[in-house]
Amino acid sequence: MDNIGFIGLGNMGLGMANNILKNNNELNVFTRTKSKLGKLTDGNVIEHDSIKSIASKCNILLTCLPNIDASIEVFLGKNGIIENSNPESILVDHSTVDIDTSKLIWEKSLDKSIYFLDAPISGGPEGAKGGSLTIMCGGDSVAFVKIKPVLEMMGSSVVHMGGAGTGTGMKLVNQLLTSVNTVAAIEALLLADESGIDVKSALSVLKTSFGYSRMVERNVPYFAKKRFENSSAPIRNLEKDLNIILELSKRLNLELPLTKKSLEVFSETNKLDLVEPDMSAISLYIKDLGK
Repeated sequence: MDNIGFIGLGNMGLGMANNILKNNNELNVFTRTKSKLGKLTDGNVIEHDSIKSIASKCNILLTCLPNIDASIEVFLGKNGIIENSNPESILVDHSTVDIDTSKLIWEKSLDKSIYFLDAPISGGPEGAKGGSLTIMCGGDSVAFVKIKPVLEMMGSSVVHMGGAGTGTGMKLVNQLLTSVNTVAAIEALLLADESGIDVKSALSVLKTSFGYSRMVERNVPYFAKKRFENSSAPIRNLEKDLNIILELSKRLNLELPLTKKSLEVFSETNKLDLVEPDMSAISLYIKDLGK
């Protein structure tokens, strides 16, 4: 039987871990925030007190971490995952990082005959909780075939994109579209609202029109109810991802003007006096531009 482990019980990781528990009935877990363990349900949770402990125990180990530094520390740091995993283990990083980080971890895993997949996710906390994530994977096809049944416990669309770094690259493409579409969606909702159009009625029309997008659908209820704070999908995540995207675009000699403008909008909104502002909070910043 596979010993499956999970590190990173944040807004996304908690739902993902619970779906593995629901389907596998057992999960090894390491978290520095012990209070999150009580939110794991539907199975046998085996708690570990260190990364070394969980890495040496599990032949399948998944992580969902907040940023590049965390991924490098957890995978490559002293007493980290690579140092303590057994040969032929399969490691999966669901974090959104840059391509260089994914390739670096993959290269270090080769030295110990360990499989590594970069497998970032899309679908938000709702998708993580409901097991309907899109999971885009880069790395060895043999490892992908082996791990796919576990990934399908968490995602309804699990796709192998190609070699190391291609999963991460695909996530950055998705984040570019998420960000730019969000800015466009909020501008459209503001235009509708200021013109006296009920935004929920606008949504019903847009659903069958060319202007529709997932980000229109996602942001209408937040915009309508002014739910701009304490978000499970805060602006800081998109701001981080857009900086990664623009750094990559420089190296590729690509000009991405809409991406640059989107980063400006999100960054300025993040400076407002809001607690964990939601992406829909950019409506406050955009509206103020006209004053």
